[in-house]
Amino acid sequence: MIKNIYRGKKTVFSLEVFPPKKEEDFPLIFNALDELKGLKLDFISITYGAGGSTSRRTLDIASYVQNTCGIEALAHLTCVSLDEPAFNKYLGKLKENQINNVLALRGDRPKDMSDEAYGSRPYKYAIDLVNNIKQKSDICIGGACYPEVHPESRNQEEDLYFLKSKIEAGADFLLTQLFFDNTRFYRFYEQLVNYGISVPVSAGIMPVTSSGQIRTIVDLSGASIPAELKTIFDKYQNKPEDFKKAGIEFAAKQISSLLSFGVKGIHLYTLNKADVSTAIFENLGLK
Repeated sequence: MIKNIYRGKKTVFSLEVFPPKKEEDFPLIFNALDELKGLKLDFISITYGAGGSTSRRTLDIASYVQNTCGIEALAHLTCVSLDEPAFNKYLGKLKENQINNVLALRGDRPKDMSDEAYGSRPYKYAIDLVNNIKQKSDICIGGACYPEVHPESRNQEEDLYFLKSKIEAGADFLLTQLFFDNTRFYRFYEQLVNYGISVPVSAGIMPVTSSGQIRTIVDLSGASIPAELKTIFDKYQNKPEDFKKAGIEFAAKQISSLLSFGVKGIHLYTLNKADVSTAIFENLGLK
């Protein structure tokens, strides 16, 4: 279980992959995983589409990670469109495939979900999932956190209150939303400690490898962009290869500083790009 890995290691390294949207692209993720298993990864998380749209694929990929690659798999589970039968079935499939870890998330509202359906959903928040998982399983549970405040929270204090409630319900560790400014993480981590939250926290890092990518990232995550990253964007936006190299170097520098700080884990968001993950590990001297 992932919680045991955190107990036994100084720094835990992990990354996220996602199921391709197109069926014909599905084999590509297994090719990427075959490359990634050569890195010193402690676990791999596998996302779960809005409303459970990729749940079967999530399980297939998680099983491959766990049972073929020999790496701990962290299967995402979102509650926004989940009902009790689907929840029980998913837990059963995890056990059937020897997957011992789940990331409990609220998840995004599907575009075609009516206001009535959204308002009457049986599981409204990630804490509802954590509570139910704890009642029915001894599986290891991860949770999400936001160094720059959850977009729907009124302020940091409210965000920390709900986060601590999730920990008290049984979440064993936390993965952060991506960020580019380490000072935001350091401030957030200090607030966690002061608030009495002591579970392991992995810092979420996304290498920006194209000029178009950064606009999408900011729109989706709300992450602030430090001056150094803005400089990369301005200098290399019309030079894709140079931009990719500079983006990887920026991420590696960011990770190096986090490691010096003593962060418990690094979680990479590299969008299924095995070459980017490999370059990060090489840049850090970990491969």
